[in-house]
Amino acid sequence: MRWTLKNAPEKEKVAILASELQVDTTIAKILYQRNITTFNEAKKYFRPSLKDIHNPFLLKDMDLAVQRIETAIANQENILIYGDYDVDGTTAVSLVASYLKTIYNNIATYIPDRYAEGYGISFKGIDFAEDNNFSLIIALDCGIKALEKVAYAKEKNIDFIICDHHKPGKELPRAVAVLNAKREDCNYPFDELCGCGVGFKLIQALGVSRNQTIEYFVPYLDLVATAIAADIVPLTGENRALAYFGLQVINKKPRNGIKAIIEQVKKEFLTITDVVFIIAPRINAAGRIKHGNYAVELLTEMELEAAKEFASAIEVFNADRKNLDKKITAEALLQIKENNEEERFSTVVYKEDWHKGVIGIVASRLIEKYYKPTLVFTKSGDKLAASARSVNNFDVYNALEACSEYIEQFGGHKYAAGLTLLPENYKKFKNKFEEVVSKTLEKESLTPEIVIDSELELTEITPKFFRIIQQMAPFGPGNLKPIFKSTCVRDNGYGKQVGAEKTHLKLHIFQGDNKVTFNSIGFNLGDKIALIKDSFDIIYALDENEWNGVKSIQLLLKDLKSTGK
Repeated sequence: MRWTLKNAPEKEKVAILASELQVDTTIAKILYQRNITTFNEAKKYFRPSLKDIHNPFLLKDMDLAVQRIETAIANQENILIYGDYDVDGTTAVSLVASYLKTIYNNIATYIPDRYAEGYGISFKGIDFAEDNNFSLIIALDCGIKALEKVAYAKEKNIDFIICDHHKPGKELPRAVAVLNAKREDCNYPFDELCGCGVGFKLIQALGVSRNQTIEYFVPYLDLVATAIAADIVPLTGENRALAYFGLQVINKKPRNGIKAIIEQVKKEFLTITDVVFIIAPRINAAGRIKHGNYAVELLTEMELEAAKEFASAIEVFNADRKNLDKKITAEALLQIKENNEEERFSTVVYKEDWHKGVIGIVASRLIEKYYKPTLVFTKSGDKLAASARSVNNFDVYNALEACSEYIEQFGGHKYAAGLTLLPENYKKFKNKFEEVVSKTLEKESLTPEIVIDSELELTEITPKFFRIIQQMAPFGPGNLKPIFKSTCVRDNGYGKQVGAEKTHLKLHIFQGDNKVTFNSIGFNLGDKIALIKDSFDIIYALDENEWNGVKSIQLLLKDLKSTGK
């Protein structure tokens, strides 16, 4: 890993902020680095308010969307809520459908089949709408590039409202309304909402004429927080407020589906990280292994016992997903080795029987090993489908755009995307992608970088210091958990490798003459045990450890190296 220490702000400015907030200078420095430079900005940061949630009518076309839905309700039209099969899509569908059902009965949901239809709006879905007399489709977390599909629906007298957050193409679909803050002609003050977040703005807007204030919609924020966590959107601005209040709902009064998951894993208090690693994979497992409908049924179930049955079924899907992930990752690693492709600038692998539902996870696993832009392909009907994942500071979406001559369809973000291509174009694409990556990737980006917020003496880690760090949550992109560096530390002699395969490192660390030790855990750092015989430097985050009911501050080690190296 490359260790990069953030530039320190001016000491005088940090001192003023520390004095205003009555915090130590390290805390003030971290806030300054996050562009929190005044008392009022700090107040807004530490105490998110429902007032931070913007007026939904600031979104371009929102008035048209609300007008069309109200017309549908007045005319007793059938409305189909359509969304992608991942966490963002299924939570968005669950959110909009569950709200609309409180004001109107003729509502149904549709999640495309990952294998038969693929990502986004499908012709099959539109045919389903026609066969079942739906005249309005509300598409969530998809549709921004579905020009042909929306035109096809129009021929059948089916209107579309599109709620998306993916990057638009040069032309927008000719829908009744296209809600997407990334539209060039949209002046919404925050353009990093997830798909479920855009769905939330829609129901918020529908509530205005019903005199439903933002407080009325707070119970829906458990779904929004789950989508924000899973879709890795920035935890800044409006997303911070949505996630902050959503986490409160998850921990105090979640909907039955989320409650059923939490009861299964027996977790008392969930952070945003727990949502990422506990709730999101289980919701995702339905669409990956079976069908996204299971997730929607779980998240909209009104009876707790029925929700528990759905959660049990999804738990089985999640176990299957883990096994497939492990098996396919091993096969992909072997393929890279056998083809002598370890020295390439990109990783592109393909096997026709790999499970389409887990190729995205496998791509992330391969990045853990080789740390380079990665695509994992499998057979999907008569085409090949891939999930793409990227490394820090490399825009994989732009790289795919540069290879578009060989691609049938693609979409996504800077760090994650999906695509399809014809089998005969696979090798041409693979070579072109490698060429694009080799020319545009900064070579230092091939080594994982960890950015350090501040150097820290272990004596500075007090209960008050830790409490303030905790109040900076929820953490995520744009507001990462602070990372600290401490130098010349030692282990008390009881450090050891732990875990079934001795892959982790458990240490008791102290610094200088101060014999106060901190329990420390370094996941996947077991091979660095030789470095702890003498003094060493560490980078870490602060964590809370609970053992036999006693809570203590723990160092979550990210990396370590011998002092002076």
